[in-house]
Amino acid sequence: MAGMTLEQLKIFLAVAQQLHFTRAAEELYITQPAVSAAIHNLEQEYGVKLFHRIGRHIEIAEAGKLLQMEAQKILDQVSLTERGLRELNNLQRGELKLGSSLTIGNYWLPSKISEFKSRYPGIQIDCSLANTEEICVGTATGQFDLGLVEGDVKPALQNTLEYEIVGSDRLQIVVGRKHPWFEWGEIDLTQLTKTLWVMREPGSGTQQRFEEALQNWGINLSELDVILVFNSGEMTKAAIEDGVGAIGISELMVKKEIQLGTLRAIRVIDNREANGAMPTTGYAYAEIVRPFFKLKHRQRFQTALSKVFEQMLISSMLDGSHQHGSKSVI
Repeated sequence: MAGMTLEQLKIFLAVAQQLHFTRAAEELYITQPAVSAAIHNLEQEYGVKLFHRIGRHIEIAEAGKLLQMEAQKILDQVSLTERGLRELNNLQRGELKLGSSLTIGNYWLPSKISEFKSRYPGIQIDCSLANTEEICVGTATGQFDLGLVEGDVKPALQNTLEYEIVGSDRLQIVVGRKHPWFEWGEIDLTQLTKTLWVMREPGSGTQQRFEEALQNWGINLSELDVILVFNSGEMTKAAIEDGVGAIGISELMVKKEIQLGTLRAIRVIDNREANGAMPTTGYAYAEIVRPFFKLKHRQRFQTALSKVFEQMLISSMLDGSHQHGSKSVI
């Protein structure tokens, strides 16, 4: 028996995804007869049908479904092994795959990547941005070596993913010039239900933390008058800059606009009874401090590059912790 080859597995997976021999050939930049021959040889070698030919169409057979699942695992492991071998040259070459939620990826992570690249200029870093939920799933399925998110890991993935705090920021209530709060500068908790709101989409780490804060303040999300929902912080920011709504947003995202005076961060007075804080004034300011989490798979092979980048993030957090002091996370 000759046995199956990696090339045959790659061709098979392309056909299984496309369910079309010609399109699979185009994807792999080989001829259609070469694709047909690879599938035929696999079927002949093991005496099974991988695909059912139905007229001009094909459907994946039971044996094909089994091979599809196992072939992907094999090719993923080969890819990881190749990357591991390339890294046995004192990290002169290699690839690091990161997944990051939007706020972290746009505002916090670039300086970390820049620092890493200055130390290891030959390393290629591939960073994908999506919301927290998508990055968690991508890290769990092996799409990323490390994930970075500001939201919670869903219970269903907590046995799969290991997570650790590597940084933090604050969410701020922010309004534009036309909003009456712009002149006030501060409000109390009861006024949060008396304005229009622009929100991030479900699955966003920003939205998760903001909803948690509302619950801790005794406010239900349904009590807020939400007029718009966007899937990016930039869109929410743009919507209120010339409008009358309010947003809960990372301070990293609005730093420039607040300096320019086009947006203003509003302090929220926690005037609930038995607060116990700031006895000289009788109230305290409510803060929403949220952690940034580093995610990795609990069982998948971790490359040397991934370990080095992970350690750099942890060291960076420890070095900068004195600048932020200790804050409780809402």
